[in-house]
Amino acid sequence: MGTVLIVDDEKDIRELISDILTDEGYATELAAESTAAFELINSAPPDLIILDIWLKESRLDGIEILKRVKRDNPGIPVVIISGHGNIELAVAAIKQGAYDFIEKPFNIDQLLVVIARAMEASRLRRENTELRKNDVQNSEMIGSSSALKGLKQQLERVAKTNGRVMLSGPSGSGKEVAARYVHAHSNRAAAPFVPVNCAAISGELFEDILFGRTDSPSGAERGLLEQADGGVIFFDEVADMPSSTQSKILRVLLDQSFQRPSGEITRVDLRVIASTNKDLTEEIREGRFREDLYHRLNVIPIEVPPLEQRLEDVPELVSHFVECLQRDQGLKPRAFSEEAMVVLQTMPWPGNVRQLKNMVERLLILGEPGAEIFASELPSQTPEPLNRETAFPLRFASMSLREAREVFERDYLTAQIARFGGNISKTATFIGMERSALHRKMKSLGISEQARRTSDGSPEQIEAAAE
Repeated sequence: MGTVLIVDDEKDIRELISDILTDEGYATELAAESTAAFELINSAPPDLIILDIWLKESRLDGIEILKRVKRDNPGIPVVIISGHGNIELAVAAIKQGAYDFIEKPFNIDQLLVVIARAMEASRLRRENTELRKNDVQNSEMIGSSSALKGLKQQLERVAKTNGRVMLSGPSGSGKEVAARYVHAHSNRAAAPFVPVNCAAISGELFEDILFGRTDSPSGAERGLLEQADGGVIFFDEVADMPSSTQSKILRVLLDQSFQRPSGEITRVDLRVIASTNKDLTEEIREGRFREDLYHRLNVIPIEVPPLEQRLEDVPELVSHFVECLQRDQGLKPRAFSEEAMVVLQTMPWPGNVRQLKNMVERLLILGEPGAEIFASELPSQTPEPLNRETAFPLRFASMSLREAREVFERDYLTAQIARFGGNISKTATFIGMERSALHRKMKSLGISEQARRTSDGSPEQIEAAAE
């Protein structure tokens, strides 16, 4: 659960607090004065410090220790305790960065609640710091397909504005990455990007998380709306926002202000980006989503394409995921064979980019470190693995050779054209045909228009890309 450093000149108090916290699962370290305290902090920083203000026979008192901790280790929360407490001491401690102030004799339950909340607040700050560090990485749009290029062009056009954006697309297609891309290329890039996972927050907690709360033992807590002030708030899967909250969010969009639980009106400067994998017009018809909120959010609708429309990007995505997993998790990189990569570019991806990333991670974890990945390692798309030498697709059993050949050629060419993002020249080069011969074959099989519809853009755009 974490390590707590207890700094108090009274041995009985140190040991009492230590016993209580040990019973709760915390590890503890004890110090009676500043020199011993800093030796422990410098050797292995604790997760939290409980600090007495008045320390007999100590070179530094509690306030001076607090100042130095906040200077050198600002991420460590400090809870001040004192038997000589008064409002001036409490204010001084809070101003110097203490998480909370507890007066002796303290209530054990209160102490445990404050420690738990301080630990949680510290954890969230660390996670937020890491997210900030990774914002640039998380906003990268990996790939060079026409579908992705078209998406990036749209996002870049809206980035410099304050227009509200509605990103739609299936789960796992990268809607949050697209939202972060807008933020990273906007005039608000230095300000916060605050995601709100509407599907993961229970209804009774939603408004506390958005608008803040006043009943916290450590005082008032800012909500996500206030934390996003000056930056971007991203409502991920907005269709799952509770109905009771939708009207309040509508008011925020209209007034750029909201009422805190204390009754105080707080103004905020927000850019709002939302996403959904549902048909919001259907949600409106079913009475689950407010039509007026929909029109406020849907100022600039942008469709994020599924992976099946950008299969050309699979090799770049795989390379990116391998690099990230090596850096972040220390996994040994593995190269994909050409055959394995072809299979990845032709198999269905109902879970989209997220599913591809999960598969790459699984292959790196479970496979032989450093060994090349062959197609046989990839999950089968049939109920049972096929024996390559004896397998015979049952759908061909009732067909003549000519009919079976046409079906195979149609499926094969459709998959290859989709794999190369509709680029006929690249497809022809890969399969070993002249481009004109490929056009004739596609026409004879009746797949010209079908193939174009599987890629991004109109037939004319695709023909231009093939030139």
